[in-house]
Amino acid sequence: MTHDPRRAEFGDFQTPLPLARAVCRRLADGPAPDVIIEPTCGDGTFLKAAAEIWPGSRRVGFEIDAAHRRNASAADPAAEIRAGDAFTLDWATVFAEHTPPGARLLVLGNPPWVTSAGVGALGGQNRPARSNPGLSGLDALTGRSNFDVSEWLTLRWLAALAALPGDGHRLALLLKTATIRRVLSHHWGQGLPIVGRQYGIDARRAFGAAVHAGLLDARPAPAPLDCPTHPDLDAPAAGGFGWRDGTLVADAAAWDRARGFLGGGRRWRSGIKHDCARVFELRPRDPADPAAGWRNGFGEPVDLEPDVVYPLMKSADVARARPPRRALVMPQTTATADPAALAERAPRAWAYLQRHGERLDRRRSAIYRNRPRFSVFGVGPYSFAPFKVAVSGLYKAVRFTVVGPLRGRPVMFDDTVYMLPCADRAEADAIAAALDSPRGRDVIAALSFPEAKRPITAAQLGLIDLDALRAESASTGS
Repeated sequence: MTHDPRRAEFGDFQTPLPLARAVCRRLADGPAPDVIIEPTCGDGTFLKAAAEIWPGSRRVGFEIDAAHRRNASAADPAAEIRAGDAFTLDWATVFAEHTPPGARLLVLGNPPWVTSAGVGALGGQNRPARSNPGLSGLDALTGRSNFDVSEWLTLRWLAALAALPGDGHRLALLLKTATIRRVLSHHWGQGLPIVGRQYGIDARRAFGAAVHAGLLDARPAPAPLDCPTHPDLDAPAAGGFGWRDGTLVADAAAWDRARGFLGGGRRWRSGIKHDCARVFELRPRDPADPAAGWRNGFGEPVDLEPDVVYPLMKSADVARARPPRRALVMPQTTATADPAALAERAPRAWAYLQRHGERLDRRRSAIYRNRPRFSVFGVGPYSFAPFKVAVSGLYKAVRFTVVGPLRGRPVMFDDTVYMLPCADRAEADAIAAALDSPRGRDVIAALSFPEAKRPITAAQLGLIDLDALRAESASTGS
Protein backbone atom coordinates (compact mmCIF):
# COMPACT_ATOMS: atom_id res chain seq x y z
CA MET A 1 0.00 0.00 0.00
CA THR A 2 1.48 3.36 -1.00
CA HIS A 3 1.83 6.19 1.47
CA ASP A 4 -1.06 8.64 1.24
CA PRO A 5 -0.41 11.98 3.00
CA ARG A 6 -4.11 12.78 2.84
CA ARG A 7 -4.96 9.57 4.69
CA ALA A 8 -2.30 10.37 7.29
CA GLU A 9 -3.50 13.93 7.88
CA PHE A 10 -7.24 13.39 7.78
CA GLY A 11 -7.41 9.79 9.03
CA ASP A 12 -9.07 9.28 5.66
CA PHE A 13 -9.95 5.58 5.76
CA GLN A 14 -12.97 5.33 3.44
CA THR A 15 -15.30 2.54 4.52
CA PRO A 16 -15.73 -0.27 1.96
CA LEU A 17 -19.36 -0.65 0.93
CA PRO A 18 -19.58 -4.33 2.04
CA LEU A 19 -18.53 -3.35 5.55
CA ALA A 20 -20.95 -0.40 5.63
CA ARG A 21 -23.76 -2.75 4.58
CA ALA A 22 -22.80 -5.31 7.23
CA VAL A 23 -22.84 -2.60 9.90
CA CYS A 24 -26.26 -1.35 8.85
CA ARG A 25 -27.64 -4.89 8.79
CA ARG A 26 -26.32 -5.32 12.34
CA LEU A 27 -28.12 -2.15 13.41
CA ALA A 28 -31.38 -3.19 11.76
CA ASP A 29 -32.25 -5.36 14.76
CA GLY A 30 -33.57 -2.28 16.57
CA PRO A 31 -36.21 0.36 15.81
CA ALA A 32 -35.69 2.03 12.46
CA PRO A 33 -34.18 5.52 12.69
CA ASP A 34 -36.15 8.44 11.29
CA VAL A 35 -33.07 10.58 10.74
CA ILE A 36 -29.51 9.44 9.95
CA ILE A 37 -26.62 11.88 10.26
CA GLU A 38 -23.11 10.99 9.19
CA PRO A 39 -20.87 13.76 10.59
CA THR A 40 -17.83 12.83 8.44
CA CYS A 41 -19.44 11.16 5.44
CA GLY A 42 -16.47 10.95 3.06
CA ASP A 43 -17.48 9.20 -0.17
CA GLY A 44 -20.90 8.31 1.21
CA THR A 45 -20.71 4.52 1.46
CA PHE A 46 -22.45 4.52 4.84
CA LEU A 47 -25.22 6.74 3.48
CA LYS A 48 -25.65 4.41 0.50
CA ALA A 49 -25.83 1.36 2.79
CA ALA A 50 -28.27 3.15 5.12
CA ALA A 51 -30.52 4.01 2.17
CA GLU A 52 -30.74 0.30 1.32
CA ILE A 53 -31.70 -0.70 4.88
CA TRP A 54 -33.86 2.32 5.83
CA PRO A 55 -35.08 3.83 2.53
CA GLY A 56 -37.69 5.97 4.30
CA SER A 57 -35.18 7.75 6.53
CA ARG A 58 -33.95 11.31 6.12
CA ARG A 59 -30.20 11.08 5.54
CA VAL A 60 -27.75 13.95 6.03
CA GLY A 61 -24.00 13.88 5.50
CA PHE A 62 -21.42 16.50 6.50
CA GLU A 63 -18.01 16.62 4.83
CA ILE A 64 -15.21 19.17 4.63
CA ASP A 65 -13.74 17.96 1.33
CA ALA A 66 -15.45 18.96 -1.91
CA ALA A 67 -14.38 15.86 -3.87
CA HIS A 68 -15.76 13.60 -1.16
CA ARG A 69 -19.03 15.59 -1.17
CA ARG A 70 -19.45 15.00 -4.89
CA ASN A 71 -18.83 11.28 -4.44
CA ALA A 72 -21.29 11.11 -1.52
CA SER A 73 -24.01 12.84 -3.57
CA ALA A 74 -23.51 10.26 -6.30
CA ALA A 75 -23.56 7.38 -3.80
CA ASP A 76 -26.88 8.46 -2.26
CA PRO A 77 -28.70 11.02 -4.48
CA ALA A 78 -31.53 11.30 -1.95
CA ALA A 79 -29.22 12.35 0.88
CA GLU A 80 -28.53 15.95 1.88
CA ILE A 81 -24.76 16.45 1.60
CA ARG A 82 -23.52 19.57 3.33
CA ALA A 83 -20.16 21.25 3.66
CA GLY A 84 -19.04 21.24 7.24
CA ASP A 85 -16.01 20.88 9.47
CA ALA A 86 -16.68 18.23 12.09
CA PHE A 87 -14.29 19.97 14.49
CA THR A 88 -16.10 23.31 14.53
CA LEU A 89 -19.79 22.53 14.01
CA ASP A 90 -22.10 22.87 17.01
CA TRP A 91 -23.36 19.32 16.98
CA ALA A 92 -26.00 19.79 19.65
CA THR A 93 -27.59 22.43 17.43
CA VAL A 94 -27.13 20.35 14.28
CA PHE A 95 -28.78 17.30 15.82
CA ALA A 96 -31.66 19.34 17.22
CA GLU A 97 -32.29 21.14 13.91
CA HIS A 98 -32.47 17.88 11.95
CA THR A 99 -34.46 15.78 14.42
CA PRO A 100 -38.16 16.71 14.75
CA PRO A 101 -39.96 15.98 18.06
CA GLY A 102 -40.63 12.28 18.42
CA ALA A 103 -38.13 11.29 15.70
CA ARG A 104 -35.30 8.84 16.34
CA LEU A 105 -31.76 9.91 15.33
CA LEU A 106 -28.94 7.57 14.31
CA VAL A 107 -25.43 9.09 14.23
CA LEU A 108 -23.54 6.80 11.88
CA GLY A 109 -20.09 6.59 10.37
CA ASN A 110 -16.35 6.24 10.57
CA PRO A 111 -14.59 9.27 12.09
CA PRO A 112 -10.89 9.97 11.36
CA TRP A 113 -8.44 7.39 12.70
CA VAL A 114 -5.59 9.76 13.43
CA THR A 115 -3.98 11.47 16.40
CA SER A 116 -3.58 15.19 16.91
CA ALA A 117 0.21 14.85 16.90
CA GLY A 118 0.06 12.84 13.69
CA VAL A 119 -1.77 15.67 11.99
CA GLY A 120 0.65 18.27 13.35
CA ALA A 121 3.72 16.30 12.28
CA LEU A 122 2.53 16.59 8.68
CA GLY A 123 1.86 20.30 9.00
CA GLY A 124 -1.86 19.66 8.77
CA GLN A 125 -4.50 21.88 10.32
CA ASN A 126 -7.45 19.47 10.26
CA ARG A 127 -7.58 18.93 14.01
CA PRO A 128 -9.55 20.23 16.98
CA ALA A 129 -8.42 22.79 19.49
CA ARG A 130 -6.84 21.23 22.57
CA SER A 131 -9.35 22.41 25.11
CA ASN A 132 -13.12 22.32 25.50
CA PRO A 133 -14.52 23.36 28.86
CA GLY A 134 -17.76 21.56 28.05
CA LEU A 135 -15.99 18.20 28.32
CA SER A 136 -13.64 18.72 31.23
CA GLY A 137 -12.01 15.72 32.78
CA LEU A 138 -10.60 14.18 29.61
CA ASP A 139 -6.93 14.77 28.94
CA ALA A 140 -7.58 14.97 25.23
CA LEU A 141 -9.72 18.05 25.80
CA THR A 142 -7.57 19.79 28.36
CA GLY A 143 -4.29 20.15 26.57
CA ARG A 144 -2.81 16.67 26.25
CA SER A 145 -0.21 17.00 23.48
CA ASN A 146 -1.36 13.91 21.60
CA PHE A 147 -4.87 12.49 21.53
CA ASP A 148 -7.08 10.49 19.23
CA VAL A 149 -9.18 12.72 17.00
CA SER A 150 -12.00 10.17 16.75
CA GLU A 151 -12.17 10.07 20.55
CA TRP A 152 -12.55 13.85 20.72
CA LEU A 153 -15.32 13.80 18.11
CA THR A 154 -17.17 10.81 19.54
CA LEU A 155 -17.34 12.39 22.98
CA ARG A 156 -18.88 15.52 21.46
CA TRP A 157 -21.41 13.51 19.46
CA LEU A 158 -22.46 11.37 22.42
CA ALA A 159 -22.87 14.45 24.61
CA ALA A 160 -24.99 16.14 21.91
CA LEU A 161 -27.04 12.97 21.47
CA ALA A 162 -27.67 12.71 25.23
CA ALA A 163 -28.90 16.32 25.25
CA LEU A 164 -31.41 15.69 22.48
CA PRO A 165 -35.06 15.49 23.67
CA GLY A 166 -36.84 12.18 23.32
CA ASP A 167 -35.48 8.67 23.33
CA GLY A 168 -34.52 5.96 20.87
CA HIS A 169 -31.47 7.92 19.67
CA ARG A 170 -28.40 5.88 18.78
CA LEU A 171 -24.75 6.27 17.81
CA ALA A 172 -22.90 3.68 15.70
CA LEU A 173 -19.28 4.35 14.76
CA LEU A 174 -16.24 2.41 13.59
CA LEU A 175 -13.44 3.12 16.06
CA LYS A 176 -10.28 1.64 17.47
CA THR A 177 -11.22 -0.60 20.39
CA ALA A 178 -8.96 1.44 22.69
CA THR A 179 -10.97 4.52 21.70
CA ILE A 180 -14.24 2.73 22.45
CA ARG A 181 -13.01 1.95 25.96
CA ARG A 182 -11.84 5.50 26.60
CA VAL A 183 -15.09 7.03 25.33
CA LEU A 184 -17.31 4.82 27.46
CA SER A 185 -15.13 5.06 30.56
CA HIS A 186 -15.15 8.85 30.27
CA HIS A 187 -18.94 8.99 30.19
CA TRP A 188 -19.34 6.34 32.88
CA GLY A 189 -16.82 8.16 35.06
CA GLN A 190 -18.82 11.37 34.64
CA GLY A 191 -21.98 9.58 35.72
CA LEU A 192 -23.58 9.84 32.28
CA PRO A 193 -25.88 6.89 31.47
CA ILE A 194 -24.62 5.31 28.25
CA VAL A 195 -25.37 1.77 27.09
CA GLY A 196 -22.69 0.39 24.78
CA ARG A 197 -21.99 -2.70 22.74
CA GLN A 198 -18.81 -3.49 20.79
CA TYR A 199 -18.52 -5.64 17.65
CA GLY A 200 -15.12 -6.59 16.27
CA ILE A 201 -14.16 -5.83 12.68
CA ASP A 202 -11.15 -6.88 10.60
CA ALA A 203 -9.41 -3.52 10.20
CA ARG A 204 -6.52 -4.99 8.25
CA ARG A 205 -8.86 -6.47 5.66
CA ALA A 206 -11.14 -3.43 5.46
CA PHE A 207 -8.60 -0.61 5.71
CA GLY A 208 -5.12 -2.12 5.59
CA ALA A 209 -4.68 -0.87 9.16
CA ALA A 210 -2.90 -3.05 11.74
CA VAL A 211 -5.09 -1.96 14.66
CA HIS A 212 -7.79 -3.51 16.82
CA ALA A 213 -11.04 -1.89 15.77
CA GLY A 214 -14.75 -2.40 16.13
CA LEU A 215 -18.24 -1.00 15.87
CA LEU A 216 -19.44 0.95 18.89
CA ASP A 217 -23.22 0.75 19.16
CA ALA A 218 -24.24 3.16 21.92
CA ARG A 219 -27.30 5.00 23.16
CA PRO A 220 -28.15 7.22 26.11
CA ALA A 221 -30.02 5.08 28.65
CA PRO A 222 -29.88 4.32 32.39
CA ALA A 223 -28.66 0.74 32.49
CA PRO A 224 -25.83 -1.37 33.94
CA LEU A 225 -22.46 0.10 33.09
CA ASP A 226 -21.35 -2.82 30.93
CA CYS A 227 -20.30 -3.11 27.30
CA PRO A 228 -20.78 -6.63 25.92
CA THR A 229 -18.16 -7.44 23.29
CA HIS A 230 -18.74 -9.53 20.16
CA PRO A 231 -15.84 -11.03 18.17
CA ASP A 232 -17.46 -9.86 14.93
CA LEU A 233 -20.67 -8.35 13.61
CA ASP A 234 -22.51 -11.67 13.52
CA ALA A 235 -21.17 -13.39 16.63
CA PRO A 236 -22.83 -13.57 20.05
CA ALA A 237 -21.27 -11.68 22.93
CA ALA A 238 -18.11 -13.22 24.37
CA GLY A 239 -17.65 -11.33 27.63
CA GLY A 240 -17.53 -7.62 28.07
CA PHE A 241 -15.85 -4.75 29.88
CA GLY A 242 -17.52 -2.37 32.28
CA TRP A 243 -17.31 0.24 35.02
CA ARG A 244 -16.94 -1.02 38.57
CA ASP A 245 -16.08 0.84 41.77
CA GLY A 246 -14.88 3.90 39.88
CA THR A 247 -12.59 2.10 37.43
CA LEU A 248 -12.72 0.55 33.97
CA VAL A 249 -12.48 -3.24 34.14
CA ALA A 250 -11.64 -5.55 31.27
CA ASP A 251 -14.02 -8.36 32.24
CA ALA A 252 -17.02 -7.26 34.26
CA ALA A 253 -18.05 -10.82 35.15
CA ALA A 254 -14.54 -11.71 36.33
CA TRP A 255 -14.46 -8.50 38.40
CA ASP A 256 -17.72 -9.43 40.07
CA ARG A 257 -16.30 -12.88 40.92
CA ALA A 258 -13.02 -11.46 42.19
CA ARG A 259 -14.35 -8.32 43.84
CA GLY A 260 -13.12 -9.27 47.32
CA PHE A 261 -9.54 -9.38 46.04
CA LEU A 262 -9.51 -5.96 44.42
CA GLY A 263 -9.56 -2.41 45.61
CA GLY A 264 -6.08 -1.60 46.83
CA GLY A 265 -2.77 -3.31 47.34
CA ARG A 266 0.97 -2.87 47.14
CA ARG A 267 2.64 -0.56 44.69
CA TRP A 268 4.14 -2.11 41.59
CA ARG A 269 7.07 -0.34 39.96
CA SER A 270 8.25 0.07 36.40
CA GLY A 271 11.74 -0.93 35.38
CA ILE A 272 14.49 1.46 34.36
CA LYS A 273 13.78 4.08 31.69
CA HIS A 274 16.94 5.15 29.87
CA ASP A 275 16.03 5.74 26.18
CA CYS A 276 19.46 5.02 24.71
CA ALA A 277 19.81 1.26 24.67
CA ARG A 278 22.94 1.14 22.55
CA VAL A 279 24.82 3.01 25.27
CA PHE A 280 23.16 1.78 28.46
CA GLU A 281 22.55 -1.86 27.53
CA LEU A 282 25.53 -4.20 27.26
CA ARG A 283 25.84 -7.66 25.73
CA PRO A 284 28.39 -10.30 26.72
CA ARG A 285 31.38 -10.60 24.41
CA ASP A 286 31.13 -14.35 24.91
CA PRO A 287 27.76 -15.62 26.21
CA ALA A 288 29.43 -18.84 27.34
CA ASP A 289 31.98 -16.98 29.46
CA PRO A 290 30.58 -14.32 31.86
CA ALA A 291 34.12 -13.18 32.64
CA ALA A 292 34.84 -12.26 29.01
CA GLY A 293 33.47 -8.74 29.43
CA TRP A 294 30.93 -6.64 27.59
CA ARG A 295 30.24 -4.80 24.38
CA ASN A 296 27.66 -2.07 23.77
CA GLY A 297 25.05 -1.72 21.06
CA PHE A 298 27.64 -0.28 18.68
CA GLY A 299 29.76 -3.41 19.01
CA GLU A 300 32.42 -1.56 21.02
CA PRO A 301 34.18 -3.41 23.85
CA VAL A 302 33.27 -1.84 27.18
CA ASP A 303 35.35 -2.04 30.37
CA LEU A 304 33.51 -0.53 33.34
CA GLU A 305 33.65 -0.81 37.11
CA PRO A 306 31.58 -3.87 38.13
CA ASP A 307 29.63 -1.81 40.68
CA VAL A 308 27.75 0.08 37.92
CA VAL A 309 26.85 -2.97 35.80
CA TYR A 310 23.74 -5.01 36.67
CA PRO A 311 22.01 -7.97 35.02
CA LEU A 312 19.10 -6.83 32.83
CA MET A 313 15.91 -8.65 31.88
CA LYS A 314 13.92 -7.28 28.97
CA SER A 315 10.16 -7.79 28.51
CA ALA A 316 10.66 -10.91 26.39
CA ASP A 317 12.96 -12.42 29.03
CA VAL A 318 10.35 -11.90 31.75
CA ALA A 319 7.49 -13.19 29.61
CA ARG A 320 9.46 -16.35 28.80
CA ALA A 321 11.00 -16.71 32.28
CA ARG A 322 14.48 -16.91 30.80
CA PRO A 323 17.64 -15.64 32.54
CA PRO A 324 19.15 -12.22 31.81
CA ARG A 325 21.03 -11.99 28.52
CA ARG A 326 22.14 -8.37 28.84
CA ALA A 327 23.47 -5.97 31.45
CA LEU A 328 22.57 -2.39 32.28
CA VAL A 329 24.84 0.52 33.11
CA MET A 330 23.37 2.17 36.20
CA PRO A 331 24.71 5.73 36.60
CA GLN A 332 22.78 6.30 39.85
CA THR A 333 21.12 4.37 42.66
CA THR A 334 18.33 6.83 43.53
CA ALA A 335 16.05 8.99 41.41
CA THR A 336 17.65 12.23 42.63
CA ALA A 337 21.31 11.19 42.59
CA ASP A 338 23.63 13.00 40.19
CA PRO A 339 25.50 10.65 37.84
CA ALA A 340 28.43 13.07 38.01
CA ALA A 341 29.36 11.33 41.26
CA LEU A 342 30.70 8.55 39.04
CA ALA A 343 33.67 10.74 38.23
CA GLU A 344 35.16 9.77 41.59
CA ARG A 345 33.69 6.36 42.42
CA ALA A 346 33.64 4.88 38.89
CA PRO A 347 35.85 7.00 36.60
CA ARG A 348 35.81 4.48 33.72
CA ALA A 349 32.01 4.51 33.69
CA TRP A 350 31.97 8.31 33.81
CA ALA A 351 34.40 8.52 30.90
CA TYR A 352 32.24 6.04 28.96
CA LEU A 353 29.10 8.15 29.43
CA GLN A 354 30.96 11.32 28.49
CA ARG A 355 32.27 9.63 25.36
CA HIS A 356 28.65 9.05 24.32
CA GLY A 357 27.40 12.30 25.82
CA GLU A 358 26.16 13.77 22.54
CA ARG A 359 23.89 10.78 21.96
CA LEU A 360 22.61 10.81 25.53
CA ASP A 361 21.93 14.54 25.36
CA ARG A 362 19.65 13.92 22.36
CA ARG A 363 17.23 11.77 24.34
CA ARG A 364 13.88 13.30 23.53
CA SER A 365 11.69 12.43 26.49
CA ALA A 366 10.64 15.45 28.55
CA ILE A 367 11.53 13.61 31.78
CA TYR A 368 15.22 14.31 31.17
CA ARG A 369 14.78 18.07 31.06
CA ASN A 370 16.21 19.96 34.01
CA ARG A 371 17.71 16.73 35.37
CA PRO A 372 21.38 15.94 35.93
CA ARG A 373 23.14 14.83 32.78
CA PHE A 374 22.98 11.09 31.99
CA SER A 375 20.11 10.47 34.45
CA VAL A 376 17.90 7.41 34.21
CA PHE A 377 14.44 6.94 35.74
CA GLY A 378 12.50 4.28 37.56
CA VAL A 379 15.33 3.73 40.02
CA GLY A 380 15.02 3.52 43.80
CA PRO A 381 15.66 1.17 46.71
CA TYR A 382 13.06 -1.21 45.23
CA SER A 383 15.29 -1.66 42.15
CA PHE A 384 17.95 -3.33 44.29
CA ALA A 385 15.69 -5.74 46.19
CA PRO A 386 17.26 -9.18 45.78
CA PHE A 387 13.96 -10.91 44.93
CA LYS A 388 11.13 -9.60 42.79
CA VAL A 389 7.93 -10.73 41.10
CA ALA A 390 8.00 -9.38 37.55
CA VAL A 391 5.54 -9.24 34.65
CA SER A 392 5.85 -7.87 31.12
CA GLY A 393 3.43 -5.10 30.27
CA LEU A 394 3.54 -5.93 26.56
CA TYR A 395 2.34 -9.52 26.23
CA LYS A 396 -1.26 -10.69 25.96
CA ALA A 397 -0.53 -13.68 28.18
CA VAL A 398 0.08 -12.12 31.59
CA ARG A 399 2.77 -14.27 33.21
CA PHE A 400 4.38 -13.60 36.59
CA THR A 401 8.02 -14.57 37.02
CA VAL A 402 10.04 -14.80 40.24
CA VAL A 403 13.45 -13.23 39.70
CA GLY A 404 16.33 -13.60 42.12
CA PRO A 405 19.89 -12.25 42.08
CA LEU A 406 22.38 -13.35 39.43
CA ARG A 407 25.91 -13.96 40.63
CA GLY A 408 25.11 -11.92 43.72
CA ARG A 409 23.76 -8.90 41.80
CA PRO A 410 20.08 -7.82 41.83
CA VAL A 411 18.45 -7.98 38.42
CA MET A 412 17.16 -4.81 36.70
CA PHE A 413 14.32 -4.57 34.18
CA ASP A 414 13.49 -2.26 31.30
CA ASP A 415 10.56 0.13 31.60
CA THR A 416 8.11 -2.20 29.85
CA VAL A 417 8.29 -4.51 32.87
CA TYR A 418 6.44 -4.07 36.16
CA MET A 419 7.87 -5.55 39.31
CA LEU A 420 7.13 -5.96 42.99
CA PRO A 421 10.11 -6.03 45.37
CA CYS A 422 10.05 -8.87 47.92
CA ALA A 423 11.89 -9.49 51.17
CA ASP A 424 13.00 -12.99 50.20
CA ARG A 425 12.43 -15.91 47.85
CA ALA A 426 9.62 -17.36 49.98
CA GLU A 427 7.57 -14.15 49.75
CA ALA A 428 8.14 -13.87 46.00
CA ASP A 429 7.16 -17.51 45.43
CA ALA A 430 3.98 -17.12 47.51
CA ILE A 431 2.89 -13.97 45.65
CA ALA A 432 3.56 -15.48 42.23
CA ALA A 433 1.66 -18.65 43.19
CA ALA A 434 -1.33 -16.62 44.40
CA LEU A 435 -1.38 -14.59 41.18
CA ASP A 436 -1.26 -17.80 39.16
CA SER A 437 -4.07 -19.47 41.15
CA PRO A 438 -7.60 -19.80 39.67
CA ARG A 439 -8.73 -16.81 41.75
CA GLY A 440 -5.64 -14.88 40.70
CA ARG A 441 -6.36 -15.57 37.05
CA ASP A 442 -9.89 -14.23 37.61
CA VAL A 443 -8.38 -11.07 39.01
CA ILE A 444 -6.03 -10.65 36.06
CA ALA A 445 -8.89 -11.31 33.61
CA ALA A 446 -10.85 -8.53 35.28
CA LEU A 447 -7.99 -6.08 34.82
CA SER A 448 -6.16 -7.01 31.62
CA PHE A 449 -7.15 -5.83 28.12
CA PRO A 450 -5.34 -8.32 25.84
CA GLU A 451 -5.51 -6.17 22.70
CA ALA A 452 -4.23 -3.01 24.41
CA LYS A 453 -0.72 -1.73 23.74
CA ARG A 454 0.02 -2.62 27.35
CA PRO A 455 -2.43 -5.35 28.38
CA ILE A 456 -1.55 -4.85 32.05
CA THR A 457 -0.24 -1.74 33.84
CA ALA A 458 1.26 -0.90 37.19
CA ALA A 459 -1.92 0.97 38.16
CA GLN A 460 -4.05 -2.10 37.45
CA LEU A 461 -1.68 -4.39 39.35
CA GLY A 462 -1.84 -1.99 42.28
CA LEU A 463 -5.56 -2.72 42.63
CA ILE A 464 -4.88 -6.31 43.65
CA ASP A 465 -5.18 -7.12 47.36
CA LEU A 466 -2.25 -9.52 47.52
CA ASP A 467 -2.77 -10.37 51.20
CA ALA A 468 -6.35 -11.49 50.55
CA LEU A 469 -5.29 -13.34 47.41
CA ARG A 470 -2.49 -15.17 49.23
CA ALA A 471 -4.84 -16.13 52.06
CA GLU A 472 -7.36 -17.49 49.54
CA SER A 473 -4.64 -19.40 47.71
CA ALA A 474 -3.31 -20.90 50.95
CA SER A 475 -6.77 -21.93 52.16
CA THR A 476 -7.67 -23.67 48.92
CA GLY A 477 -4.23 -25.13 48.30
CA SER A 478 -4.22 -23.70 44.80
